[in-house]
Amino acid sequence: MTRWNTSHIPDQTGRSAVVTGANSGIGYVTARELARQGARVLLACRNETRGIAALDRLRSEVPTAEAEFRPLDLADLSSVRDFAAALDDFDGDRLDLLINNAGVMALPYRTTADGFEMQFGTNHLGHFALTGLLLPKLLATPGARVVTVSSMLHALADLDYSDLNSEHSYRRWIAYARSKSANLLFVHELTRRLAAAGSQVVAAAAHPGYASTNLQTTGVRMEGRTSAERAIELGNRLIAQSPDGGALGTLCAATAPHMRPDSFIGPRSGLRGAPAQSFRAPWTKKDANGERLWAASEQLTGVRYDFSRPAAAF
Repeated sequence: MTRWNTSHIPDQTGRSAVVTGANSGIGYVTARELARQGARVLLACRNETRGIAALDRLRSEVPTAEAEFRPLDLADLSSVRDFAAALDDFDGDRLDLLINNAGVMALPYRTTADGFEMQFGTNHLGHFALTGLLLPKLLATPGARVVTVSSMLHALADLDYSDLNSEHSYRRWIAYARSKSANLLFVHELTRRLAAAGSQVVAAAAHPGYASTNLQTTGVRMEGRTSAERAIELGNRLIAQSPDGGALGTLCAATAPHMRPDSFIGPRSGLRGAPAQSFRAPWTKKDANGERLWAASEQLTGVRYDFSRPAAAF
């Protein structure tokens, strides 16, 4: 792969994209650059005030942008269902790009509206449900792609299938790593099922390396750990790349021609730099693991994927 950058993004005119968590960081940059190249972009964000502010900012930076905001809380499956059900008026029956970007990192233990551990529930289950509910649009769109943002920190931990919601033991960074392993297993199993159905939809994963966003400081800020927050902010300034750099992997996976299904795209060095194929832990490539997580995810979310008919709920 060449030293890919935003100048390599093909013309996106006529294409539509949903980007979750697009109010800041790499999600915002992803939405902005897709809009810059002509895509119609929907910013799907939990916080309405921040989402509208991000939309205003995007329109000021890209005056020609065709973009809009809609509320989506991935930690609440009723919000996911409402969002998907109301999407019929967004580019009709088609959806070219679904960017599963939103996430939380290393939070103190808490649960989603549906009782799932927050990191697993938001980072994986919310996006699993969203993708399944939007699957009919994706299947109906030639050249559609689903890009799910994982992390190199996935390599810290495989899933514990006996305790997916960390009810028996909770370590915040291990829980985060497991949710990011779940992202990669989801892409692997989705790829396998799309191929079995004869679909040309491409599922790929990306990661930002070490990018300076508010993701790293949220957990310590929630606990009032001011010194830890300042240390993380210093590390971000000294070591991390910008959100613009962190978004390159996502944008590459979403738009580069001939992207291989089940790719994992991130900075060449692992932390920063031009996008390239990235290392992934072996457990994220095992069919048996993917099948097991998929079955559990369908049961937990109540969303059943149907590769020939609209997604149905149990």
